[in-house]
Amino acid sequence: MTILPIVRKEFRQIRRDKRALGILIFLPGFLLILVGYALNFDVKHVGVAVLDEDRTPESRRLAEGLTNSEYLEYTWSIRDRSEVDAVLDGAQARVVLIIPRGFSHTLLSGSTATVQVLVDGSNPNSASISAAYMLIGIRDYSSRILTEWMDRRGMEIALPVDIRPRLWFNPELKTAKFLVPGVFGLILLLSTVISTSLSVVREKELGTMEQLKTSPLHAYEIIIGKALPYVGIALVAATIILLMGWGLFDVTVRGSLLLLYGAILLFLLAGLGQGLLISAVAQTQQVAFFLSVFSSLLPTFLLSGFVFPLKSMPWLLQGIGAILPTKYFLIIVRSIILKDVGFWPLWPEFLALGLFTLATVTISSIRLHRDLSS
Repeated sequence: MTILPIVRKEFRQIRRDKRALGILIFLPGFLLILVGYALNFDVKHVGVAVLDEDRTPESRRLAEGLTNSEYLEYTWSIRDRSEVDAVLDGAQARVVLIIPRGFSHTLLSGSTATVQVLVDGSNPNSASISAAYMLIGIRDYSSRILTEWMDRRGMEIALPVDIRPRLWFNPELKTAKFLVPGVFGLILLLSTVISTSLSVVREKELGTMEQLKTSPLHAYEIIIGKALPYVGIALVAATIILLMGWGLFDVTVRGSLLLLYGAILLFLLAGLGQGLLISAVAQTQQVAFFLSVFSSLLPTFLLSGFVFPLKSMPWLLQGIGAILPTKYFLIIVRSIILKDVGFWPLWPEFLALGLFTLATVTISSIRLHRDLSS
C-alpha cells in the first residue's frame, strides 16, 4: 500500500520526538491521576462549631446527633456569641450552630424550639451542601423527638408521604466516577489534536513538505498515513485509561465495550481532523501547539460538561459548547460506562460527533490538497 511508507516514517518520527512521546504516553496517565484525585466535589468532614447556651441533655443530644457522621464534624466549642465571627473568619469551622437558652424547656413543653445555623458562604457549593446537611440533621432530630413524644402518650402518627430514595449508577456519590469517564475526552482530544497538528507543521518547518508535493501520493493518502499511528497509540492510551480507572477509582464499564471503542474511534478521528485543520493554518510548531491547547484544553474543560453543567451557563456559551465534539463524546462515554446505555438512545450524539469529524477531515483534506498542489 502507498500509505505504508508514510506510516513507518511517522512512527520513526514519534520515536525520535521526546515531546510527542510524552504527550501520547505519559500525559494520559498523569492527567487521569491528577484529575481523579485532585478534583473532588464531595463535601465531607464539614467543621461545625457549637455555641450551647442551654447546656442541657437535650441540647447536647442535638449537637452530638448532628456531628456524629462523616459529613459534619464537631471541631470547636464556643463560649460566647462574641466568638462567632472570629471562628468563621479564622476558618476554625464552616458552620456555627447556636442553641439558645430555654431550648430544652420549649422542646419538652411541646412547643417549637428555635436554633440558629450560620454557614460560611465564601464557597457557594460547600455552603449550600453544608446547610443541607444541617437541615436534614435537624429535621431527623425533630422527627425523633416527635416520635418519642407521641409514644409517651400512647399515640401513633403516620407520615403522609413515605420517601425512600435510591441512587442509581453512582450510589456512593463518588466524584471520581463522574469525572474519570470525562477524562477520556480531555486526554484523547488533547493528545490527538496536539500530536497531529505538530506532525504536519513539522513537515513544513523541515522542508519535507516539498518532497511530499513531488510524490505520487494523494492528499487523502497522506492524511491517512499520518493519522493511523496516532489513532493506534491513542487507542492504547484509551485502554490504559480504562484499566487505571478501574484499578485506582473502581470505575467499571457497565455497557458494551464494542460500542465504547466505536465512540472512542469516532472521537479520535474528530480530534485528528481538528489537528489537521490547525496544521493547515499554522506555519510553526509553536503556533500549532498554542492553537491546539487553546482550542482543545480550555473549551473541553469549561464548555463541554466535563466539570460544569452547560445548562447553567449563558446561551452564548451553550452555543459554543454545542459545537464541541467533547460534549457529545462525554454524554456517550458516561452513559455507556455508568448506565449501560445502548446505541439507540445515543444516536443523536453519535450523529453530531460524526458530522464534526466529517466536516473537519473534509476541510483539512481540501486545504492540504491545495498546499500540495501549489
